[in-house]
Amino acid sequence: MNNQTVYNHTLRRSLTALVATTALALLFAMSSRAQTAAQWENLKGDISVFMANDLGRNGYYEQRPIARLMGEMAEVIGPECVVAAGDIHHFNGVASTSDPLWMTNFESIYDHPELMIDWFPVLGNHEYRGNTQAFLDYSKVSRRWMSGSRYFSRSFTDDDSKASLRVVFIDTTPIISRYRTDTAVYPDAVHQDYEAQLAWLDSTLTAATEDWVVVVGHHPVYAQTSKSDTERTDMQQRLLPILRRHPNVSVYACGHIHNFQHIRMPGDAIDYVVNSSASLARKVKPTTGTVFCSPAPGFSVISVTKDTLALYMIDNTGTVIHEVKKTH
Repeated sequence: MNNQTVYNHTLRRSLTALVATTALALLFAMSSRAQTAAQWENLKGDISVFMANDLGRNGYYEQRPIARLMGEMAEVIGPECVVAAGDIHHFNGVASTSDPLWMTNFESIYDHPELMIDWFPVLGNHEYRGNTQAFLDYSKVSRRWMSGSRYFSRSFTDDDSKASLRVVFIDTTPIISRYRTDTAVYPDAVHQDYEAQLAWLDSTLTAATEDWVVVVGHHPVYAQTSKSDTERTDMQQRLLPILRRHPNVSVYACGHIHNFQHIRMPGDAIDYVVNSSASLARKVKPTTGTVFCSPAPGFSVISVTKDTLALYMIDNTGTVIHEVKKTH
């Protein structure tokens, strides 16, 4: 064996050892960071709900492992429901209630027994590329798909503590002008009366008497993103005045941007939350009002008692990476 052969052999062994050592270190770091079932117990409230969005990747990227994680955490936390904040189906929505995407994006992915609970979905912009009525009508096919209306609200009450939570679900795509004008790609958006929806939202928030009120839509009011600024300016001009009119609104939560963001604006009591993608996440950096941001994929847990609301951002290791907390 000549000197060059010995050198090459030694180099290969060294590289192999380095790769193995690095892999073990990464595995140890992830396992030591991941929280345990005992720690997840601390996330339970008198009422708890899961929030997930930007799901539809046919199980690819992080979708399947995050779905498995959601099921494992649901065994411990026992959520009332899953809030599905839009873009359940990339890229062109669904064509019908029998579209195969219902199986590959939803039924065969979120198949853990503890996720066989109510799912309350809102339409995302990708749903508006397809048959939006089929998205709503899937409630006639699936027991857990609790749709039927483009905007609606649900109240949850704990029998023992009497703690209560109202989640108000809105349809944000028609509020944004760029979707309304692009009729070739988003044909249904222009046909929706967003002013009637906003009037309904105003009256719903006026009537809400629950301890906590969370409004959920697909698009952000505030966020750091490379997406068109007009999306957020339309939301700020049309939706924001109604939210600010009602001091009982604690959180506005959305998806769309594929990362975690928590924003607080000066003089505004509402916490603005962007929930990360449960499949394919994207980079993020701080912007005006940023309290926290992260490019991690994952989902969120919202837990309330009569006196506290906590929104926990959960990454793909099952770790709480940020908490939004409010008290009365």
